[in-house]
Amino acid sequence: MGYAELIEKLQDLPAEKQAEVFDFVEFLAVRFGKAKGTPYAPGEWSDAEFSKFAMGQALRGMEDEPVLYTRDDLKEQWK
Repeated sequence: MGYAELIEKLQDLPAEKQAEVFDFVEFLAVRFGKAKGTPYAPGEWSDAEFSKFAMGQALRGMEDEPVLYTRDDLKEQWK
């Protein structure tokens, strides 16, 4: 697949999916040392940094979802 075909396919995606692709490419660039001119060294990402990135990716788009449950819905609470 060439760049032109890749760009064409990317342009056909909705904006939210384009952002997801961009984030993934940015992750790969950092992972393999192509971002911001910093060479990648194995173990460069701390567990906390990777965890923060992964959680951000997993929860993306959920900010606008309605809250389905309240504290009153809990059967048991930790004290």
